[in-house]
This record gives sequence, structure tokens and C-alpha cells, in this order.
Amino acid sequence: MKRIAREHTVRNFHQAKWDEPIIFELHKQGERGVEAPQAESAIEAAVGDGISVIPDSMMRTEPPALPEIGQAKVLRHYLRLSQETMGSDFNVEIGQGTCTMKYIPRVNEMMIRTPKMMDLHPLQHVDDVQGILEVYHRLDLAMREISGLDRFSFQPSSGTQALLTMASIVRAYHESRGEGEQRNEIITTMFSHPSQAATAVVKGYKIITVQPDADGFPDIEQLKRAVSFRTAGFVVANPEDTGIFNPRIREFTDIVHAAGGICYYDQANANGLLGVTRAKEAGFDMCFFNLHKTFAAPHMCGGPATGALGVTEALAPFLPGPVVSRSGERYELQEPGELSIGKVRSFHGVAQTVLRSYAWIRSLGAEGLLNVAQVAVLNNNYLYHKILQIPGASAPYIKGNRLEQVRYSWQKMTEDTGVTTEDVTRRMCDFGLHYWTSHHPYVVPQPFTLEPTESYSKEDLDEYIQALAQISKEAYSEPETVKNAPTRSTVHRIDDSSFDDPAKWCITWRTYLKKTASPQA
Repeated sequence: MKRIAREHTVRNFHQAKWDEPIIFELHKQGERGVEAPQAESAIEAAVGDGISVIPDSMMRTEPPALPEIGQAKVLRHYLRLSQETMGSDFNVEIGQGTCTMKYIPRVNEMMIRTPKMMDLHPLQHVDDVQGILEVYHRLDLAMREISGLDRFSFQPSSGTQALLTMASIVRAYHESRGEGEQRNEIITTMFSHPSQAATAVVKGYKIITVQPDADGFPDIEQLKRAVSFRTAGFVVANPEDTGIFNPRIREFTDIVHAAGGICYYDQANANGLLGVTRAKEAGFDMCFFNLHKTFAAPHMCGGPATGALGVTEALAPFLPGPVVSRSGERYELQEPGELSIGKVRSFHGVAQTVLRSYAWIRSLGAEGLLNVAQVAVLNNNYLYHKILQIPGASAPYIKGNRLEQVRYSWQKMTEDTGVTTEDVTRRMCDFGLHYWTSHHPYVVPQPFTLEPTESYSKEDLDEYIQALAQISKEAYSEPETVKNAPTRSTVHRIDDSSFDDPAKWCITWRTYLKKTASPQA
């Protein structure tokens, strides 16, 4: 057996490069991916040909306009593209910023790909889908236990949509009490994610932002001066996206409640809190969890994701619907009442994401969820301790331990060497590691946000730390190496100018044919 000697401290990585065309350019008239066979005569005699039962009005008069590509060509195309990306299964993803990435158990993926899950249809009769409705109900019960709240909806398809839903409930609640016009202000904090304020603005609210105090925590004296008879609500993440946890949060929610406002909680950063503290004891009336992040379902960019939304009993009538309820041994879809804000998306949320999260919770149990939080905090503080030893790196605002993530800064390294956090992004690609530079809100100069979660081993963390230390060393000794990166990736530097030019892109086959005058059709 040949052992590979690794003399270097960071991975010797070189990304595969394929001169791969877009899928539309692979079209060749007459090629087929899969051709369905004719029904055998015995089958046709028993059940028909499967086509003649379709009404004439629903039959196509000509074949659909689709690109024609052989099956092997399609397979090679997507395999090659997968080699030119850095997916979450391919590298250490702790540098994704505030978007939690963690290991997705493959056994859960196998479950959601069974025919019974793949063939589910939202218009099936409830008698035919009792099993998945039971899963919805059981996940609702688990979320109640985790948060302390009384009822959950799985209809919002993302964290931001859950925030918009909660802002909608705040407005509907105050309007139901005749205070809709009077209460027109939402309070948040400087460290909060922009979507918290943005969704409240969409609902017509004026935003009041609480700044940090001298110790770096949200200033409670500012909050006391901000609340009034105009306060509709208070929205916050805790820990916030910078990684700062406000230990006086119960005092904050009590102050807002005393003024008649509703407190709602962005729990997108819940990895360090599971089994430790709950929304109810912190005084919140509503909260959401990202099933697609905290509960080990794929991120999927706000499409098939789920922002599980929980409320107190008093706010349950305002939830979007339908929600699943149990009646004896039967599960039903309970349609929303007259106080409900109505649907926020079609049907009942994403059943496959609900099943993945339920399976993850059941596989861990209560002690396992607590262990997730403990390991996430341990990993983060190990990383925090090591990164602060790297020349040029710092963690602004509060000192001391953090929870599950930290927003760091390369400001000193930039001042010393001219190397920016975006240069670091590109150099990390040379080591096969992911490092993102989207760090809303931009309150930290030259930011980088790391969240190691419970998924990563000490070896994973050490590899990531070694890469950052190597880049810092290069920045101070040979800065052009970092500034000219990446040199080992498929793409040297991305030219994103075409992204905003409709003349240069096409997302459908029909648009491609129109813009290219159908050269190969």
C-alpha cells in the first residue's frame, strides 16, 4: 500500500475543469433520453393503452418543445458540473456565513425518495395521506416541546417568509383589537438580519433600531425610550447574526409586553440553543425555526425549504392554514378561521422537508438535541480561540465566549497588507474550502462569519484554521499570491456582468431558441 506523504499544512487541491457547454447547447435533433415502450398487447387488452382515455381537448397537437439529448450525455454533463462546484458534501462548509450548513443524514434522503413520498399530491383526500399528516402532527408536538410555544404551521417556505408571516400576524392581532392604526412601529436591533426589518416594512411598519451599548449588547435603556403606545412589536434574533447572545432578553420582552407590543423571535441561529433555552421562557409570543438549516434538511435556497412558525395559544387563530390537527385516531387538515392571515404559500408546505426534520429529531431524542447544541458551541469556541491567534483577524464587539457562530473581521490585515476579505474568499477556493462574504448586516468591516455546527470534527476545524492561517501568512509575506487567487479553481474570477443583462442569459429552452435563432433545432 502506498501512503501519500503530506508535507504541506493545507490540502493540495486542484479543481477539475471541463469546457462544458450549457445544457441547451447539447441539443441534437432526434436524440432521445428515454423512450417509453408501447404497452404489450395483453396489458392493453386488460387496461387499455393509457392514452385513449385522455379527453381530446387535453391532447397535444404536437410534441412538447424540449431539448433533445441522449441519456449518457445528460449524465456526463451534470457529473462534470458537480466537479466544478463546492457543494456542502464536498468540503468543510463552516464558512457559509449565517446560513447554517450541516450534515444531512443519507438515510433520511432515502426515506423521502420512497414512492409513497415521491408520489404524494397535495390534492389527495385526507383518508389517503393519514401517514404524512401524522408526521406533520408529531413534528408540531416536537416543535412545541423545543420552543415552549403552543401551535406550529409548516406553510412558510423560508425563514424570511416566516418573518413576513409573523409581521402579518402582528398586524392582524392589533387590528382585531381596534389598534391597527395606532400601533405602527416595530422595534429591532442594529445586529439583526435585514429581513427582520424589511418584512415589517412590507407590512407598513416604521422601524426603530436599538443600537449597542458600551459593552456591545443591545442597549436596554434605548429600548425603554423607544417603546410607546405606538409599539406593535419587537423582532430580534438571539444569538444575532454576528454571534452575540443577549443574556437580558427576558427583560427586553417584558418591557415590550408592558407597552402592549408582541415579541417575535428569529430562531435561524438555533443550533447553540436546542435543549438549553426556549422562546417561551424568553418571553416570546412567536418564533420560527429553519427546518432547512437547524433540523438537517437541505438549504435549497428558499424554495423547498420550510420556516416552521410557532405561536402562543392566543395567536393561534391568526396562523396561516390549513394546519394538521388530531381527532381521536384520525388526522385532519384544519382550515383557517376568519381571524387567520390566510395562506402564505400554496397547500401545506413541503412534506419531504417535514419528514426529514422529524426523522432527525427522532433519531437524536431530547438528549441528542442538547448534545447538538453543546457540540456546536464547543466547536465554535474552539474555532474562536484559534482564529483570534491568526495575525490580522479579530472579532469586534463583545469579548469572551460566543454561542454557535462569530462574525470576524480582517480589517487589520487589510490595513496592513491591502488584502481584503474577498481576496481571502478566492484564495480559500485554492484549498478546496468554502468561504462566503455575504454578511448582513454589514456592521463589521472586512467581515467573515463562521458557524461550525455540530457536524464537524476537530480535524475538520483544524484544516479550516490552517487554511486561514496560511492565507494570513501569505498576505503578510507575498500578498500578490492572495490577490491573484484563485489559481487552482475552474474559474479564475467570476464576471457577473451578464447576470443583470437579460440579453445574455436564458433560463428556458424557448428563450434559448428565441435568443439564438435556433441554430441547432
